[in-house]
Amino acid sequence: MSLPFDEFFLARQPILGRDQHLVAFELLFRTAGATEANVTDDVAATAAVISHASQLGMDHVVGAQLAFVNVSEAALLSDYVRFLPADKVILEILETVKASPRLLTRIRELRALGFKFALDDIVAESDDFNAFVDLVDVIKVDVNAVSAEQLPALTASLRVLGKTLLAEKVETVEEFRQCLALGYEYFQGYYFARPTIMSGRTIAPSELAILQLLKLIDSKADNQTIEVAVKRDALISLNLLRLVNTAAAGGGERIDTVGQALDSLGRQQLQRWLQILLYAAPGSKVEMNLPLLQMATTRGKLLELMSLKLHPGQRAAADTAFTVGILSLTDALFSLPLGEILDTVDVAAEVRAALIERDGEFGNMLEVVELVEKATSGQPLDAALRRLNMSVKDLREIEMAAFEWLNVLAQEVN
Repeated sequence: MSLPFDEFFLARQPILGRDQHLVAFELLFRTAGATEANVTDDVAATAAVISHASQLGMDHVVGAQLAFVNVSEAALLSDYVRFLPADKVILEILETVKASPRLLTRIRELRALGFKFALDDIVAESDDFNAFVDLVDVIKVDVNAVSAEQLPALTASLRVLGKTLLAEKVETVEEFRQCLALGYEYFQGYYFARPTIMSGRTIAPSELAILQLLKLIDSKADNQTIEVAVKRDALISLNLLRLVNTAAAGGGERIDTVGQALDSLGRQQLQRWLQILLYAAPGSKVEMNLPLLQMATTRGKLLELMSLKLHPGQRAAADTAFTVGILSLTDALFSLPLGEILDTVDVAAEVRAALIERDGEFGNMLEVVELVEKATSGQPLDAALRRLNMSVKDLREIEMAAFEWLNVLAQEVN
């Protein structure tokens, strides 16, 4: 069955806990051509998605994490909201919703069924806020709309209510630190992916070892040289073997040695798993609930699948696309300029052009993914998709496949 609004895509915005691990995603549904000023179609798209939740599969979309889903008054009063799994979602009451007696009764009914609620975009207390607050579990404070001087007083007044406080639109590390000190438990925003260039920062030995391995692969070194280089670092070897034996790697028989990994996967696939290892904390195993790793790996898989959609069967191009996606956040990872990092890896000219200038087909793909992350619809996304001769429906199907792959990987390595 086709959705009433088939031309929609999905934005997943990460929500982090105090330990900076993923706890949830906010799901934002956008239709082709919709703008921030015209959200009617987005509300209808949300209704369409919710009503087909069994087809979409919430587990495929958010994996082990929770899903925050925006709901309007119409959505709350409708029957289709019950298609959502109560144990997987938190229904986010939009700031425009009024606390009518009928709606308050409906929220109580849904709470009795196991649903939890959040209040969205709180910047001050109000009559509607006071009517809703006893029925919600999470209060989301828009820190971008509250001054740094006013935030402590607002937060203190909210903390006495005993609700989980979520700071949203946190865009800088300084804002995160302030909210952390004030006692917020959840954080939403892209502060973790913002590159903070540190003067005098050098690449750590564990990071450098992986970058040197990637350089060996790119320079067409022979398998024996690569195998010896991998074996020099026991932790890299151990983590690499864990990764290549996941279902997401697509392998069949178990791989027990680095040599087998090279023979079985080939150097392009080996390169992929080394790129993922870049985002693991030095000396520790890969944790897919680290937001930067999750975001970078998602970008890589999205670009890979986009490349295969445009160029079926062209595996080399798809591997290059994955490289562009996963390297696109290394400036935030290393706190170094991206150009300096790419000099260390010695990437192909088309990869550099895509990453530095968003140039070429790979650059266009990366631009699309960045627009999707920000839930940017309307003309910018339409124009970017036209440059790739892709539809919004193509994009959504690619998203679903990428999320499913990421979920398999997370289950295997965590």
